[in-house]
Amino acid sequence: MSILPKETIEVIAQSIGISNLSPDVAQALAPDVEYRLREIMQEAIKCMRHSKRTTLTTEDVNSALRLRNVEPVYGFASGDPLRFKRAVGHTDLFYIDDKDLEFKDVTETPLPRAPLDTAVVAHWLAIEGVQPAIPENPTPEALGVSSENKKTEQTKDDGLLVDVKLPVKHVLSRELQMYFEKICELIITGSDSRLFKEALVSLSTDTGLHPLVPYFTLFISDEVTRSLEDHSLLFALMRVVRSLLQNSNIHIEPYLHQLMPSVITCLVSKRLGKEPSEDHWGLRNFTAELVAFICRRY
Repeated sequence: MSILPKETIEVIAQSIGISNLSPDVAQALAPDVEYRLREIMQEAIKCMRHSKRTTLTTEDVNSALRLRNVEPVYGFASGDPLRFKRAVGHTDLFYIDDKDLEFKDVTETPLPRAPLDTAVVAHWLAIEGVQPAIPENPTPEALGVSSENKKTEQTKDDGLLVDVKLPVKHVLSRELQMYFEKICELIITGSDSRLFKEALVSLSTDTGLHPLVPYFTLFISDEVTRSLEDHSLLFALMRVVRSLLQNSNIHIEPYLHQLMPSVITCLVSKRLGKEPSEDHWGLRNFTAELVAFICRRY
């Protein structure tokens, strides 16, 4: 037995142009209509709960209809609550109080913009540490100043403003600090040991070494500058450079301008090593192959 009376089914049939629907057919259709209504309302309640709301809206019903591949109900998109009025002379009959609209005002009102479909668009927040100038990213004016040009102003004794660039704090984990110290120790004291060869393999294959690249660059530059008479140390430093260049997990291109002076020094320096009998040509040939590798890749 359906809670929908057959008269309701007859009214719906008349609204779509069926005027001769028999009472028996209306009585048989009532349970199926009730089942469909319950199904739609259950889906609408699910949409309401997924939206973290406690009030059912017409948009929830339209979403439920779309899930059932049914055309949504048009003309009921307002989020305002409906205003019901009691019919005069009836205690249990109410109607929606719709305000009167002038047809001329409706036709002259400009159409609203069509809503966009829900979509996901990917864009770059930063490339090589630089934020691209695209509409999706905030402008430097909106952020105040960019992180690369973050400055502060100080006043000198004569009253002039001086821009002071704030230092950037670079934090290394304890493990990376120990790794860097051990590699530096092997370069200086144990460049002929088996452990140093394993360290070179580690430098050329391990991931997560990118934060150490500026430290290795500075170390190599300092050691080449003050150790031009130490042939074995220079050879070990160039082997470290080759291992860093071979590591596909390290983006070393931004640091090449700091590495190249040290590499070129080991190639064209007037004197490499303390004694002329040392194999400085082997070092020069190795460094030349290193320069050729850099030119081919970068």
